[in-house]
Amino acid sequence: MLAFFESFGGIGLAFLGAALAVGLCCVGSAKGTGMVGEAATGVIAEAPENFSKCLILQVLPGTQGLYGLVAWFFVLFTMGVFGGSGMQQLTVTNGLTIFASCVPIAIGGWLSAIFQGRVAAASINIVAKRPAESTKGIILCGIVEFYAILSLLATILLLMNAL
Repeated sequence: MLAFFESFGGIGLAFLGAALAVGLCCVGSAKGTGMVGEAATGVIAEAPENFSKCLILQVLPGTQGLYGLVAWFFVLFTMGVFGGSGMQQLTVTNGLTIFASCVPIAIGGWLSAIFQGRVAAASINIVAKRPAESTKGIILCGIVEFYAILSLLATILLLMNAL
């Protein structure tokens, strides 16, 4: 098993963790925002004045993609990619540590974006029936968002102690 990880090298494992963090978060955000967009089209077709309320609900599951990008930058900073002295040489253990540090946001961001998209898509019904109450749907989405923020925080704290 160690030979498998050694074939990637520490740098490869760290880049793989960063890629999964941003990639999975963006996939989840695309799925979540897509679901909300589909739900919103019927409301907007009937009541175009509700576009901004629907747009806010659609944007919310997209934040996880941004969180993945933040984690990606943190990994690259940790590796020294943006430093003037060049990228650090990483052992397999260092690479695995960085990879493992990316797991909370990769999985937490991916899944929370999808579930937040489901909540936001359901909240489109609030906009359809009681547009003045649309803030309640945003609050419901915020509860799911909290767990994406916790995932990002866990990844950042792990990366701060990775090397």
